[in-house]
Amino acid sequence: MRRTRLQHVGLAVLLMLGSWAAAGTLPAAASDSSTPAGSSETAPASPGLLQAMQRDFGLSKAEAEARLAAERGATALVPAARRAAGADYGGSWFDAGNRRLTVAVTSDAAPSTVRAVRATGAQVRTVEHSARQLDATKAHLDRLRAPAGVSGWSVDPAANTVVVNVVGKERHDNDVRQFVARAREAGPVTVRTVRSAPQTFAAGTVGGDPYYTGNVRCSIGFSVQGGFVTAGHCGQPGAGVSGWDRTYIGTFQGSSFPDNDYAWVSVGSGWWTVPVVLGWGTVSDQLVRGSAEAPVGASICRSGSTTHWHCGTVLAKNETVNYSEGAVHQMTKTSVCAEPGDSGGSFISGDQAQGVTSGGWGNCSGGGETWFQPVNEILNRYGLTLHTA
Repeated sequence: MRRTRLQHVGLAVLLMLGSWAAAGTLPAAASDSSTPAGSSETAPASPGLLQAMQRDFGLSKAEAEARLAAERGATALVPAARRAAGADYGGSWFDAGNRRLTVAVTSDAAPSTVRAVRATGAQVRTVEHSARQLDATKAHLDRLRAPAGVSGWSVDPAANTVVVNVVGKERHDNDVRQFVARAREAGPVTVRTVRSAPQTFAAGTVGGDPYYTGNVRCSIGFSVQGGFVTAGHCGQPGAGVSGWDRTYIGTFQGSSFPDNDYAWVSVGSGWWTVPVVLGWGTVSDQLVRGSAEAPVGASICRSGSTTHWHCGTVLAKNETVNYSEGAVHQMTKTSVCAEPGDSGGSFISGDQAQGVTSGGWGNCSGGGETWFQPVNEILNRYGLTLHTA
């Protein structure tokens, strides 16, 4: 971010559509790791984040604080619970009703395995299929060619099945019916009807606090050492990028779309990076302290240059999204709304970076769903280091 912009907006304007603002001389940690979720050292949530959760979830302040604390604890339990379940692991998710992590184990799991999982602090549900079986079914679907009427597919651990999403008005299309039939031959599959096909959220040039490449406006995701991460469909390697004031920021150094939807942009020319997600005046700006992956069922918020700050829930992971440009894999689905121009913006859970906005359906007036590409995958792909406070 350029210093003149920082002086104009004060403590918090970031260079990204929803990703980093300025907070004086905040330290830039050289790691995408974080204080373990649920640790007593975890910083309290910002007032703005609590306000957003109260607005979007209908919670009181105390309820929002309790949910965030429970989600941090659940996130910390996942690795140990998965190890305890071993080959009998059937998936896991955060249960917002009782604020606990639920771990699925197969019905033929030994009593000692069930006890070991419970000993981690998680609750146990018995299921028919292991996560390995469900992942194999989903991988088979990834090798099929999907028609436009199939919007995507993913493993649903709570339902213990692979869910294939079909656009309602296309459900009787012959190609859709053939795809569903072939999917069901691969393993446990459930078909769900959705209202619309997904689309990416890039936009033409308009005003606001965006970044631009050519005539496309997108949003910044998260600061990394030397630049920021964003969506791949926003620009190709070598494409120049300008900031909110149309001055040169840097260049796309890497980009992948479809198959993936991620990219990173180098930053220079008087711009710099800081570990903050912009609240746009709707909520307080949020410091980024790490990138611990939130479980299915956890709350999550998104910041973007068009619709600014909105919150929802993690609905599914490792989903394949069938855009018109081609399928994108390993996406996370959320109940958060988004609109054109929000692409590339930051998804954050508490103070933990989650991913960059890719696309979805619907809008922030009537509701919808949005997918993001997980940030840790992007960091690993390009060897980048997340800036943390």
